[in-house]
Amino acid sequence: MRAEPARQQRLLDLQALDTRLGQIAHARRTLPQLAVLEDLGGKARLLDDQLIRSRTELGDVQREVARSEADVQLVRDRAARNRSRLDAGTGTAKDLQALQHELDSLARRQSELEDVELEVMERAENAEHDVAELERGRGELAERITALEQERDEALSRLDAEADEVAAPRDTVVAEVGEDLVALYERIRASSGTGAAALAQRRCGGCQLELNPVDLSKIRAADEDEVLRCEECSRILVRTPESGL
Repeated sequence: MRAEPARQQRLLDLQALDTRLGQIAHARRTLPQLAVLEDLGGKARLLDDQLIRSRTELGDVQREVARSEADVQLVRDRAARNRSRLDAGTGTAKDLQALQHELDSLARRQSELEDVELEVMERAENAEHDVAELERGRGELAERITALEQERDEALSRLDAEADEVAAPRDTVVAEVGEDLVALYERIRASSGTGAAALAQRRCGGCQLELNPVDLSKIRAADEDEVLRCEECSRILVRTPESGL
């Protein structure tokens, strides 16, 4: 293949544009915020699971508290009715004795139920504390995620703006290089990441290897419009004033 030296020189400009665009794309994929957000997202999901369990447990305990309070209140109401009847003194001595016996039993039952109620209320208080702590932690985590998302979006916006700026002249450069040379360049770039490299100080700018004397002799003898390839990496070699030929 043959191409005017000017076209080959523009190929280096094209490679520089594509290299920078590749760097920008890599920067987008490897933003520090992305890894941190992924980690925080996992922690958020764990906290959400814990919150669901803790809220469920709190709801269960609160229902136990309500049942315990209702049981205690039933005993208190029964005892109050019996106390009123006993204080009124109505009924036979046997009836009054039975009321007193039932009052004693109700007092013991009320004491037992109040102990249960106190234990359940303590559990409810602990469950409320657990939920409050988890909600506080989840809120703080949400704030961190929001701040990082904003940083990520700002960084992506800057990179996208730079990519648009870098890519703006690419079509013009491609047109100046020509379809045939660009097609070869793109095939090489697809396999090696770099399609063209400058020959500087007898060294390929792609693989960074110094050319041997035989290859250098071939390059010296080649016409200036001949498209050269590096024998080691197959990239298009573009001769420059610094080639060292």
